[in-house]
Amino acid sequence: MTETATQGMQQAILAGGCFWCTEAVMKDVRGVTQVESGYIGGHTPHPDYRSVCSGTTGHAEAVRVTFDPAQVSYRDLLGLFFATHDPTTLNRQGADEGTQYRSAIFPLSPAQEREARAVMADLDAQDVFGAPIVTTIEPATEFFVAEDYHQDYYANNPNQGYCRAVIAPKVAKLRQYYGDRLRA
Repeated sequence: MTETATQGMQQAILAGGCFWCTEAVMKDVRGVTQVESGYIGGHTPHPDYRSVCSGTTGHAEAVRVTFDPAQVSYRDLLGLFFATHDPTTLNRQGADEGTQYRSAIFPLSPAQEREARAVMADLDAQDVFGAPIVTTIEPATEFFVAEDYHQDYYANNPNQGYCRAVIAPKVAKLRQYYGDRLRA
């Protein structure tokens, strides 16, 4: 964990398909202080966007979220994560297909792993998605921060076609259903 995380802050690493989408959703959550897009879970040292998109590195597009647990819990972040992507499609989010787009959680502690398993069991028991959750829980290997142009992608490119067609509806859903958890 970074120095920030050791001073009362915590971190979560989540892969919900496209990191641009997950970053855009997490950025406005009250208590989230930083969201970094990056790569995790693969076998290639120092991956870059081109190599990860090839599907040969084993990495997932993911975000590392730094948050204040006094304002937002890890469980709440997991709830928002599951509510804003499809955790029932294996290695796919919409038109994006491949292991780099998998739905995965990379716990940073045994407590986070227990919480992730509990949330997934609750959602499956309630049949929230009408299909079993295929989100994986994987060991948190080294997180590689993505290239600068991937950071704040939605905020910097709101009129780009992918942003309008894919990310904007997720952000709108977050605002509609979880407005009470967002910054003023």
